[in-house]
Amino acid sequence: MEPEVFKLLAAGLCMGLGAIGPGIGEGIAASKALEAIGRNPETSDKITPLMFVAMAITESTGIYSLVIALIILFG
Repeated sequence: MEPEVFKLLAAGLCMGLGAIGPGIGEGIAASKALEAIGRNPETSDKITPLMFVAMAITESTGIYSLVIALIILFG
């Protein structure tokens, strides 16, 4: 096989596996935040911004895997 095939396969695996963690993490964060707001609606002003910060930090893992995949493809 050509080396280009291995590059494409490696980049696809990198993005596929790198997207699982953020997807699960963001789902759990949103679920727990909505659960907390459902139990105590007065705290939604405090919980919502913290949830978005946690989701942004979680998403950074997916962005790192995108960067690695681009380095594999074009590096």
